[in-house]
Formats: sequence, structure tokens, C-alpha cells
Amino acid sequence: MRLTTEEKRQLVMRYQAGESVESICADTGIARSTFYSWIESFHVVKSRKGTQVTPHDYDVLKKRVEKLEGIVQVLKAANCTVSAPLQDKLAALESLYGQFSVHTLCDALEVPRGTFYNHILRRKGTNAWYAKRRADLCEKIQELYDANRQLFGPEKIRALLMQQGEKVSKSYVTTLMREMGLRSISPSAKKDYRHLLESPPKRNILNRNFSAERMNQIWVSDITCFKLKGKRYYIVIIMDLFSRKIISYGISPSSRTRLVTTAFRKAYEERRPKRGLIFHSDRGTQYTSQAFQELLASHGVTQSFSNSGKPTDNAVAEAFFSCLKREELYRTNYHSVDEFKRGVEAYMTFYNTKRPHKTLNYKCPDQVEKIAQQRAIEDK
Repeated sequence: MRLTTEEKRQLVMRYQAGESVESICADTGIARSTFYSWIESFHVVKSRKGTQVTPHDYDVLKKRVEKLEGIVQVLKAANCTVSAPLQDKLAALESLYGQFSVHTLCDALEVPRGTFYNHILRRKGTNAWYAKRRADLCEKIQELYDANRQLFGPEKIRALLMQQGEKVSKSYVTTLMREMGLRSISPSAKKDYRHLLESPPKRNILNRNFSAERMNQIWVSDITCFKLKGKRYYIVIIMDLFSRKIISYGISPSSRTRLVTTAFRKAYEERRPKRGLIFHSDRGTQYTSQAFQELLASHGVTQSFSNSGKPTDNAVAEAFFSCLKREELYRTNYHSVDEFKRGVEAYMTFYNTKRPHKTLNYKCPDQVEKIAQQRAIEDK
């Protein structure tokens, strides 16, 4: 039974008028512990000037003041006023998105929340400022999460970001951490421990049989490291075993689970494989993490693992990285991280569209897939 604030107040007034807690709880079915908390909440305190205030009233006023302070900050930061055209207000609020709650932003410039959400959803895919801020925040969140033994949840991470001068709302940090597969270890520690004990044995389904009958039947993945100007960068690839095509890749200064989850999501969105896909990798912590295993399971993907200490069990992915390093990375003197990333991107395109493979009868991966697609059309 949900009661309004006024209904709770009326019940507390019955108690203040002399009726016992037992009688009121028996009459309403409310737990005594709950009712005692209401009594405390509506306990009247007189100020020096004689004003009567309850703790509940104080909390309401405090939240209202905090909200008004937030609105004032938005109005100071926004480069327009409430009377400005809607598109100007949306543009101003967009630049503050993530620093304040959406409620505060919209209340400050009197913009309907639905209108603002629609604007953000339309723009965030092409907005360079939004993408850069999002990427920067994700990197800082990952650093703080790792630096604190992967223990902290959104609230503590947000507090640390605020200490670094980052204005960001708790809801935005929560959203980013959820997308990154990061979560506080404390609430899930027992569950994770049971999962570790109860998880099925890691099977090597491929068993070094690196052949597939069709596209999107088997994907293989691996991670390598390349050192640039004293800093390590990790490269993950996902390859379709049928055509040897690199269908997704990622580069990051961190080798955490997010690197492989992002690459998998990208590959899945582009290829849309049927259920029953096999995903093969080594036993690195990125691939054995609960977050990644749950992601694969949610898409009906079966995981296959190389045997411990047997890199030849994932020889196809290992061979690709050997080509990448021999034909691109070790032949180029990169002057910046951007130049390095552009070089990797150019090689991926070259590998998929121009480089012949002995295994593919000296065709490139794109040619193999086009032939397979044409045959599928002819067979219908």
C-alpha cells in the first residue's frame, strides 16, 4: 500500500493526538518500523523565530534549494536565455549534457525533456564534440575504476571525477559504466564467486580445425600489444574464419574487457549473424570475464577457447598479427597516435580488399565473401 505524504502526516497526527502505535499499525497494516520512521520524519521542531519545521519539510526544502542552485549554474553556463528560440536552447543544453541532470537542464531553459532527449538521440551519432567528451570520460572512468581495484560504483567514480574538475551527473556515469561493462564488485561479489565455481569447463570446439562452411559460422579473436613512444597500445581483432576477413577491430591504451565487448558489438551490428555462431579465442581475462560471457550468451553465441599455453590453437589470429606487424607496424615510424591508428586502419582495408591469401586460393577476403553471396543468390 502506497500512501501520499499527506496521508502519512495524518497517521502521525493520530499518534501525536494520543493513539498508540500498536492501534494505528493494526488498523492500517503498516509495519511498526516503517511507522516509527514516519514519526521521526514528521517530528515538529521550532526554529528560533518560532517557525515549525519537520525533518520531512527540511528534506523537501533542501532538495528544492539544490535544484534551484543547479538551475542557476545552468543559466550561468548556457549561452542563451529562456526566451531564446528552441533550437538555440537545445544547442546550449547539448553542450552541458552530462554535467547536469536532464531534469535540471530542461527546467532551467524550460525545454520539455522529451524534446531534449529526441534532440540528443538524433545528434549524438554525428556530433564530434559529444563523441570526444564521451570518449574522454570513458577513459577517465576506466582509469579510476582500475586504479581502485575495480571496486567502485558510479557514485564513487563520479565523486572522484568531480575532484578532478569534471562536471558530470551520476546518471551519466551510470550509463557509461553500464555500457563499458564496469560495475561495483561489492554487491555482486558472492554472485561472481559462485559463477566462477559453477562456470562450465572451457571447451576447445575448433581443436585446430580452422575451416568454416559459411560466413558467420565461426569468428576468431585475439589481442596483441604494440609499443609507441614508450606507451603500450592494445589491438583486438575479430575475424570471420570462412573468409579470413577482419570484421571488427579496436585500439586502446587499456586491455580491459571493454576493448573486446566494443569490438564484438560492432561486428554483431554489422554482420547480424544467426544464432549458433561460435566465437573462439584464448583464455585471456577479457574473454573469460563474466561481462563478456554474458554478452555472448545473450546473443546465442557459443564460446570456444584455446587450451592453456597453446597459441597454435588460435593460429589463424596469431598469423594475422604476424602479418600486421611485419607488413605495417614494424615498417613505419609513427609520429603520433593518430598516425598509428590511421596506419592500422589502412592496413585492415588493404588486408580485406587487396591482399591475396594462399588459403583462399590467392583471393582476398572480400572476393571470397562476394562469391559466396552470389552463390547463395543463385541457389535460391
